[in-house]
Amino acid sequence: MDPRAQQAQAKRNRRVAAFAAGVALAMIGAAYAAVPLYAAFCRATGFAGTTQVASGASGLRGQRVLDVRFDANVAPGLPWSFEAETPSIALRTGVTATVFFRVRNRSMRDTSAIAAYNVSPEVSGAWFDKISCFCFAEQHLGPGESAELPVVFFLDPRLEQDETMAHVDALTLSYTFFAPPSPAQPLALAPDAKGGPRL
Repeated sequence: MDPRAQQAQAKRNRRVAAFAAGVALAMIGAAYAAVPLYAAFCRATGFAGTTQVASGASGLRGQRVLDVRFDANVAPGLPWSFEAETPSIALRTGVTATVFFRVRNRSMRDTSAIAAYNVSPEVSGAWFDKISCFCFAEQHLGPGESAELPVVFFLDPRLEQDETMAHVDALTLSYTFFAPPSPAQPLALAPDAKGGPRL
Protein backbone atom coordinates (compact mmCIF):
# COMPACT_ATOMS: atom_id res chain seq x y z
CA MET A 1 0.00 0.00 0.00
CA ASP A 2 1.32 3.41 -0.84
CA PRO A 3 2.37 5.67 2.08
CA ARG A 4 -0.38 8.22 1.40
CA ALA A 5 -3.05 5.52 1.49
CA GLN A 6 -1.55 4.14 4.73
CA GLN A 7 -1.68 7.60 6.31
CA ALA A 8 -5.31 8.09 5.22
CA GLN A 9 -6.25 4.66 6.64
CA ALA A 10 -4.48 5.42 9.94
CA LYS A 11 -6.33 8.76 10.15
CA ARG A 12 -9.70 7.01 9.59
CA ASN A 13 -8.83 4.42 12.25
CA ARG A 14 -8.00 7.17 14.76
CA ARG A 15 -11.31 8.90 14.04
CA VAL A 16 -13.25 5.65 14.52
CA ALA A 17 -11.38 4.93 17.76
CA ALA A 18 -12.03 8.46 19.06
CA PHE A 19 -15.73 8.18 18.18
CA ALA A 20 -16.02 4.78 19.91
CA ALA A 21 -14.28 6.14 23.02
CA GLY A 22 -16.67 9.12 23.03
CA VAL A 23 -19.70 6.85 22.81
CA ALA A 24 -18.36 4.67 25.64
CA LEU A 25 -17.79 7.72 27.86
CA ALA A 26 -21.27 9.06 27.08
CA MET A 27 -22.82 5.71 28.03
CA ILE A 28 -20.90 5.63 31.32
CA GLY A 29 -22.06 9.18 32.07
CA ALA A 30 -25.65 8.29 31.25
CA ALA A 31 -25.48 5.25 33.55
CA TYR A 32 -24.29 7.40 36.47
CA ALA A 33 -26.93 10.06 35.76
CA ALA A 34 -29.81 7.59 35.34
CA VAL A 35 -30.37 6.85 39.04
CA PRO A 36 -30.62 10.48 40.28
CA LEU A 37 -32.61 11.53 37.20
CA TYR A 38 -35.07 8.65 37.70
CA ALA A 39 -35.40 9.52 41.41
CA ALA A 40 -36.04 13.19 40.55
CA PHE A 41 -38.65 12.19 37.95
CA CYS A 42 -40.43 9.95 40.48
CA ARG A 43 -40.43 12.69 43.12
CA ALA A 44 -41.80 15.26 40.68
CA THR A 45 -44.57 13.10 39.23
CA GLY A 46 -45.40 10.54 41.92
CA PHE A 47 -44.46 7.82 39.44
CA ALA A 48 -44.18 4.30 40.93
CA GLY A 49 -45.97 5.43 44.09
CA THR A 50 -43.29 7.95 45.08
CA THR A 51 -44.65 10.44 47.57
CA GLN A 52 -44.05 14.19 47.53
CA VAL A 53 -42.10 16.23 50.09
CA ALA A 54 -43.77 19.24 51.75
CA SER A 55 -42.10 21.86 53.94
CA GLY A 56 -45.25 22.45 55.99
CA ALA A 57 -48.96 21.85 56.34
CA SER A 58 -51.37 22.50 53.51
CA GLY A 59 -53.06 25.89 53.53
CA LEU A 60 -56.19 24.40 51.95
CA ARG A 61 -58.90 22.04 53.19
CA GLY A 62 -60.65 19.76 50.76
CA GLN A 63 -64.00 17.99 50.89
CA ARG A 64 -63.09 14.37 50.31
CA VAL A 65 -62.25 11.88 53.06
CA LEU A 66 -60.09 8.92 52.09
CA ASP A 67 -58.91 5.88 54.02
CA VAL A 68 -55.13 5.77 54.43
CA ARG A 69 -53.88 2.27 55.27
CA PHE A 70 -50.46 1.44 56.69
CA ASP A 71 -48.38 -1.57 55.79
CA ALA A 72 -45.17 -2.39 57.71
CA ASN A 73 -42.70 -5.06 56.56
CA VAL A 74 -39.24 -6.33 57.45
CA ALA A 75 -36.93 -7.86 54.85
CA PRO A 76 -35.80 -11.46 55.42
CA GLY A 77 -32.75 -11.75 57.63
CA LEU A 78 -33.36 -8.54 59.60
CA PRO A 79 -34.25 -9.42 63.24
CA TRP A 80 -36.71 -6.58 63.75
CA SER A 81 -40.44 -6.36 64.36
CA PHE A 82 -42.23 -3.43 62.78
CA GLU A 83 -45.88 -2.30 62.88
CA ALA A 84 -48.05 0.76 62.56
CA GLU A 85 -49.84 2.02 65.69
CA THR A 86 -53.08 1.81 63.75
CA PRO A 87 -53.95 -0.14 60.60
CA SER A 88 -55.69 2.83 58.93
CA ILE A 89 -57.14 6.31 59.41
CA ALA A 90 -59.87 8.31 57.68
CA LEU A 91 -58.28 11.55 56.46
CA ARG A 92 -59.80 14.64 54.91
CA THR A 93 -57.72 16.15 52.13
CA GLY A 94 -55.58 19.04 53.34
CA VAL A 95 -55.61 17.93 56.99
CA THR A 96 -52.23 17.00 58.48
CA ALA A 97 -51.94 13.61 60.20
CA THR A 98 -49.20 12.10 62.38
CA VAL A 99 -48.92 8.32 62.58
CA PHE A 100 -46.36 6.39 64.61
CA PHE A 101 -44.69 3.13 63.65
CA ARG A 102 -43.21 0.88 66.35
CA VAL A 103 -39.98 -0.94 65.66
CA ARG A 104 -38.04 -3.35 67.91
CA ASN A 105 -34.68 -5.09 67.59
CA ARG A 106 -35.38 -8.71 68.56
CA SER A 107 -31.72 -9.67 68.51
CA MET A 108 -29.02 -9.44 71.20
CA ARG A 109 -26.73 -7.27 69.10
CA ASP A 110 -26.68 -3.74 67.70
CA THR A 111 -28.40 -3.58 64.32
CA SER A 112 -29.20 -0.95 61.73
CA ALA A 113 -31.76 -0.73 58.95
CA ILE A 114 -33.14 1.64 56.33
CA ALA A 115 -36.82 1.91 55.38
CA ALA A 116 -37.95 2.18 51.78
CA TYR A 117 -41.54 3.07 50.96
CA ASN A 118 -44.19 3.47 48.32
CA VAL A 119 -47.84 4.43 48.05
CA SER A 120 -50.52 2.53 46.19
CA PRO A 121 -52.35 2.93 43.96
CA GLU A 122 -49.37 4.46 42.20
CA VAL A 123 -51.35 7.41 40.84
CA SER A 124 -51.90 8.64 44.41
CA GLY A 125 -48.19 9.25 45.00
CA ALA A 126 -48.43 12.65 43.31
CA TRP A 127 -50.94 13.78 45.98
CA PHE A 128 -49.41 12.21 49.10
CA ASP A 129 -47.26 14.90 50.78
CA LYS A 130 -44.86 13.97 53.59
CA ILE A 131 -43.72 16.70 55.96
CA SER A 132 -41.57 14.41 58.11
CA CYS A 133 -40.56 10.77 57.65
CA PHE A 134 -38.01 8.23 58.89
CA CYS A 135 -37.61 6.72 55.42
CA PHE A 136 -34.10 6.48 53.95
CA ALA A 137 -32.49 7.61 57.24
CA GLU A 138 -30.50 4.77 58.78
CA GLN A 139 -32.06 3.64 62.08
CA HIS A 140 -29.86 2.13 64.83
CA LEU A 141 -31.24 -0.08 67.59
CA GLY A 142 -29.34 -1.74 70.43
CA PRO A 143 -30.11 -5.26 71.72
CA GLY A 144 -33.84 -5.49 72.47
CA GLU A 145 -34.27 -1.74 71.93
CA SER A 146 -37.56 -0.29 70.68
CA ALA A 147 -38.44 3.02 69.07
CA GLU A 148 -41.48 4.92 67.83
CA LEU A 149 -41.00 6.50 64.42
CA PRO A 150 -43.40 9.24 63.29
CA VAL A 151 -44.65 10.07 59.83
CA VAL A 152 -46.32 13.46 59.31
CA PHE A 153 -48.26 13.90 56.07
CA PHE A 154 -51.35 15.21 54.30
CA LEU A 155 -53.27 14.48 51.12
CA ASP A 156 -53.11 17.39 48.69
CA PRO A 157 -56.66 18.78 48.20
CA ARG A 158 -55.89 19.26 44.51
CA LEU A 159 -56.37 15.51 44.08
CA GLU A 160 -60.09 16.29 44.01
CA GLN A 161 -59.63 17.79 40.52
CA ASP A 162 -57.65 14.77 39.25
CA GLU A 163 -59.93 12.47 37.26
CA THR A 164 -57.63 9.51 37.87
CA MET A 165 -58.31 9.89 41.62
CA ALA A 166 -62.09 10.16 41.25
CA HIS A 167 -62.69 6.49 42.10
CA VAL A 168 -59.82 6.07 44.58
CA ASP A 169 -61.25 5.83 48.10
CA ALA A 170 -58.28 4.25 49.88
CA LEU A 171 -54.49 4.56 49.73
CA THR A 172 -51.84 2.34 51.27
CA LEU A 173 -48.55 3.69 52.60
CA SER A 174 -46.17 0.75 52.69
CA TYR A 175 -42.76 0.58 54.39
CA THR A 176 -40.13 -2.14 54.36
CA PHE A 177 -37.02 -2.11 56.55
CA PHE A 178 -33.85 -3.50 54.96
CA ALA A 179 -30.38 -4.03 56.35
CA PRO A 180 -28.20 -1.22 54.93
CA PRO A 181 -26.00 -2.15 51.95
CA SER A 182 -22.48 -3.18 52.84
CA PRO A 183 -19.71 -0.72 51.87
CA ALA A 184 -18.65 -3.11 49.11
CA GLN A 185 -22.17 -3.12 47.59
CA PRO A 186 -22.97 -0.24 45.21
CA LEU A 187 -26.03 1.82 46.18
CA ALA A 188 -27.67 1.05 42.83
CA LEU A 189 -27.78 -2.62 43.89
CA ALA A 190 -29.34 -1.92 47.29
CA PRO A 191 -32.83 -3.46 47.58
CA ASP A 192 -35.86 -1.44 46.62
CA ALA A 193 -39.22 -1.50 48.34
CA LYS A 194 -40.21 -4.70 46.51
CA GLY A 195 -37.02 -6.51 47.48
CA GLY A 196 -35.28 -6.27 44.10
CA PRO A 197 -32.26 -4.19 43.18
CA ARG A 198 -32.82 -0.45 43.04
CA LEU A 199 -32.01 0.38 39.40
